Amino acid sequence: MTATVIAIAQHKGGAGKTTLAAHLAVTWASMGRLVALIDTDPQASLARWHQRREERLGRGGTGLRFAAVTSWRTAGEVARQARETEIVLLDSPANADAARAAIRTADLVLIPVQPSPVDVWATLTTLQMTKQERVPTLLVLNRVPPRACLTAAMRDWLADYDVGLATISIGNRVGLAATLADGWGIAECAEGSRAAGEIAALASEVLELLPSAA
Repeated sequence: MTATVIAIAQHKGGAGKTTLAAHLAVTWASMGRLVALIDTDPQASLARWHQRREERLGRGGTGLRFAAVTSWRTAGEVARQARETEIVLLDSPANADAARAAIRTADLVLIPVQPSPVDVWATLTTLQMTKQERVPTLLVLNRVPPRACLTAAMRDWLADYDVGLATISIGNRVGLAATLADGWGIAECAEGSRAAGEIAALASEVLELLPSAA
């Protein structure tokens, strides 16, 4: 078995990388996929989330394989996890060198970006990196407030950067953050909610871009 490797990267902090990683991983697992999560961020937020998950569900009962590694060990850990799973999902830090280590291993990079000019400008550093590494990239509008005019304007603006843009936007929904505190994913705690529907739609859209994982 050789997994599809997806890295979530964004030079700007606070874009929602870890939240997106956790919810996508749980959603793909709920679809019957074998998923490995790798936390390469020294802040270890994803590791703490998985620890809470283990406390609730028991070691080996989380439905996910998990590892936390430093950037220099990323390639080796990805190769190890890829032999036994279908999807390897990496949460990368804002640090450029460490993020590059994750990007180099990926078949696709997801870049969450909040719909504001400042966030879009900050995203350019990550886009330049994925271009240099020649890795396909998908921007994901994340933490989108309920202002359709702003979202539409950002979509038009991002279209000028000649990079993939997910058709699905993820709203700024309280449930996405609240469920993480207890180690859950939105697919487990709020099935049928708008938040769960958006994450599920994004999860399906990403898989459709990757023939080996579809």
